[in-house]
Amino acid sequence: MKKNYIALLISFIGCILLLQFGCQVQTKQEKAKTPVQSDKASPEITFENVISDFGQIGVTSSKKVAEFKFTNTGKGLLKIKEVERCCNIVTKLDKDEFAPGESGVVKAEFQASPKPGPFMKNIYINSNDKTKPRIALTIKAMVISKVSCTPKRVRLFLDEENAGCPKIVLNSLDNQPFSIMRFTSTGESVTADLDSSVEATKFVLSPSVDIEKLKENPKGRIKVSLTHPGEMAIEILFDVLPKFTISPSSIFIVNALPQKPIVRKVSVLNNYGSDFEIESLSSQNNNVKIIKQETISSGYQLELEIMPPESKGQTFFREAFVLKIQGGDELEVTCLGFYSKRG
Repeated sequence: MKKNYIALLISFIGCILLLQFGCQVQTKQEKAKTPVQSDKASPEITFENVISDFGQIGVTSSKKVAEFKFTNTGKGLLKIKEVERCCNIVTKLDKDEFAPGESGVVKAEFQASPKPGPFMKNIYINSNDKTKPRIALTIKAMVISKVSCTPKRVRLFLDEENAGCPKIVLNSLDNQPFSIMRFTSTGESVTADLDSSVEATKFVLSPSVDIEKLKENPKGRIKVSLTHPGEMAIEILFDVLPKFTISPSSIFIVNALPQKPIVRKVSVLNNYGSDFEIESLSSQNNNVKIIKQETISSGYQLELEIMPPESKGQTFFREAFVLKIQGGDELEVTCLGFYSKRG
């Protein structure tokens, strides 16, 4: 009797387990047949094009705007989370949410590179599109000169008439006539007469140099503003051959010991070949002095004694000294020294 009871109990438990397994299988099959509701409502961003190619543009042409049109081709609400942009690019998007079927435009305003050659910048669109959460949009162009300039760099000389400044020739490379609106320079040391009402494809300018202003601004740039649609401005760098050169202009010392003098040589030259005299040397902490002076071609070679100061726990020292030339010119040299570890 007991055996029959046990057999009946085992049979009952087996039926229950079989019934549970069947229900689980049915539930899984039903889930597999039922589409996921969230996938049905997923947004999808689709761009008409992801590359905006402007072809050939001028070096300093006006700002341009690239437009990237898109549509939400999905069935859920599209959200633009972020528009990543490069430097010098301004982006604009009227809103950041788009219903299914709704379109929008990403606008990117940019200024071309000031140098001729290929130009390419990317911006990135981050959205809630699960398949394309980050899309790159590319702006391309080939930057070319529309107006040539000769020379592109000017070396000026203090001992020549008008500082030896050459004529400046501007030529339209696409035969597009233009006018010159302004001629400016650093410190107004270089000027030129012009008539902004004249339009032509070629100009020859005769700049005038103010020597006194040039001495105050020995390096700078000339900017010529144009009306050419593909090149709004031309820039020309200029510099002046200095009257004196000191070499080296900085002294570097290693393994220095406090209060142990170090000797270094420097050359002082007149670039215009004129005779001159060194009047004096003064240093920031009175740790530099001339111990020998020899005449060489166009100048002097000096032997300097540099006295490293007490370290006072420092690992290096810095000293500046000035050579004064008779007539008022001054030449500055910096000295950087590192103490020896055993010092």
